[in-house]
Amino acid sequence: MKKHILIINTGGTLSSVAKEHGLTPGLTTDTMLRELHVVAGDAELSTMEFASLDSANIFPEDWARLAEAITENKDSYDGIVVIHGTDTLAYTSSMLSYMLQNISIPVVITGSQLSISDPVADAMENLRCAIYMAQRGKNGVFVAFNRKVILGCRASKVRSVNFDAFDSINAPNVAEINSFGMKINDAMVPEKNGIFQLRNSFSSDIAVVKMFPGMHRSLLTSLAKEGCRAIYIEAYGLGGMPYIGHDFIEAVGKLVEQGMTILIGTQCRFDGSNLSVYETGRRALEKGVLQAYDMTTEAAVTKLMWVLGQTSDPAQIREYFSVSLCGEVSL
Repeated sequence: MKKHILIINTGGTLSSVAKEHGLTPGLTTDTMLRELHVVAGDAELSTMEFASLDSANIFPEDWARLAEAITENKDSYDGIVVIHGTDTLAYTSSMLSYMLQNISIPVVITGSQLSISDPVADAMENLRCAIYMAQRGKNGVFVAFNRKVILGCRASKVRSVNFDAFDSINAPNVAEINSFGMKINDAMVPEKNGIFQLRNSFSSDIAVVKMFPGMHRSLLTSLAKEGCRAIYIEAYGLGGMPYIGHDFIEAVGKLVEQGMTILIGTQCRFDGSNLSVYETGRRALEKGVLQAYDMTTEAAVTKLMWVLGQTSDPAQIREYFSVSLCGEVSL
């Protein structure tokens, strides 16, 4: 029995054409239909034009609309593939992982480093992998790229030019393709722990701060005055911040007392944070900060935005960050 797959196009490099000011999305799924059928195998394809955007121009409100579109179509298809630009793809896949928890079909996001119109592009192989994964019946949000499938909330773009643009951070790949075909690691497929319910509310009143030696604590207070409800701080190593000289930790504590959410992670791409190891981290924990542990920056930022869209209660916010919602964190 043929599987029915919906292809949703949002734009990005895969559908780009050369114009006066450089590459810009311009191809529609109708234009790409011949190429799509080449890689579809036995799948029956339907297409939807959602947008034609460079992914730098995709915003949280687009995530909410995309989640709605997927929800409206999920019962009519065996799987859904989303074509997306690579630059913010991992943010989209992370946020959709929260908005579409317990979805019963595969939602597979893909893109390419070269346009599908280029004869040496990676577009065809990435689409082939995405369409095949969308037929496998594994519930959840995934990223397909360079013959591997990554959990949506664990993907991160790590190379700007190389075809192997995405890595699975602090977690094994969901699937890999080699000469034996696609091998799926079922342990990485999200478990359904309830009924599906679209939850696409969010708040973008957050900021991301990357620590550097000499950073002044006044930066944090200025963000609070601008209306930020939460700050994600990429701290050093396991999550250390200074408390001698410029007492950054004291400033963080005052913001927590005022009701702001402060989430601490690490600048290191791999292994994650653990604030309980060093004094610099323990002092921060005593001030009431939350830990990102081994979440990617993309997963941490979008989780903050999503959680703040669900509640303003500090106790409930803390509870959300004490659990893994869709495989985004190891606790």
